Amino acid sequence: MSRFDYLVALAGNPNTGKSTVFNNLTGLKQHTGNWPGKTVTRAEGGFSYQQKRFKMVDLPGTYSLLSTSTDEEIARDFLLFGKPDVSVVVVDATHLERNLNLLLQILEITGRVVVCLNLIDEAERHHLEIDDRQLSRDLGVPVVPTAARQKKGMDELIRHIHDVATGSYICKPYRLKQVTTQATHAIDSLTKQISEQFPDLPNARWIALRLLEGDQQIIEAIRSGSLGNLREIDNSMEAERFTS
Repeated sequence: MSRFDYLVALAGNPNTGKSTVFNNLTGLKQHTGNWPGKTVTRAEGGFSYQQKRFKMVDLPGTYSLLSTSTDEEIARDFLLFGKPDVSVVVVDATHLERNLNLLLQILEITGRVVVCLNLIDEAERHHLEIDDRQLSRDLGVPVVPTAARQKKGMDELIRHIHDVATGSYICKPYRLKQVTTQATHAIDSLTKQISEQFPDLPNARWIALRLLEGDQQIIEAIRSGSLGNLREIDNSMEAERFTS
C-alpha cells in the first residue's frame, strides 16, 4: 500500500456488507488507524489487477453527506478533497430505495462511481427482482450485483473498478435536475465565485449547493478562508502514487 496507481474510496450505508466487500477485495493487505484528528477508525487496503495497484480506503458507514455527524464529515471530505480515482458505493439490494439517497449525493460530487449492488442473494430470497442493467443505464455508472459473504461478483467488481479508474468505462452520472431557473442561476453564480476564490477545489458546484442548503461548517470554512485547506486531507497520498 506504500505505492499505488489508483485510489479507491469505499462508501455506503451501515449494514450493507461494506466491510465484507472491503475484506474480500483487500484480503490480508490491510492497515488500520484513526483519521487525522479524529477517534474514528480508518481502514486501508490494497489489491492488484492488470498490473495496476489499487489502494482502497474504507469510509465510515453513513446515510448521507450532509455532515451532521463526524462519520458523515469524514466521508464527505474524503470524497470531495481526497481525490479518489473511483468511488465504490455499496448498496443493500433488499432496501435499494433507502440507499439511493447517499448514492445520488455522491453522484453530485463525482461521476467516477461503481455501484456494488450487494446482498443480491437476500433480495432473491425475498423474491425481489432488480434489473441491474436498467439501473446502470438510469444512473449512468456501472452496477455490479454481488453477494459478498459468498464472494460472488467480486471479480466483476474489480474489473469495473479498473475500467472506471483507467477511463476504459466512461461514466455519465445521473444528476438531479434543478427545479427552478432561479435556483440554477444562484448555483451557477456561487460556483463561479467559489472557483475564483478557491481555484484548486475539485467540486465548487457541490460546495455551492451546500451553501444554499445552509451547511454551517461550509459557511464557516468559506468565511475563515479555511475551505482551501480541507483539500489537504489526503495530499500525502499523492506522493505515493506510481508515475505511469
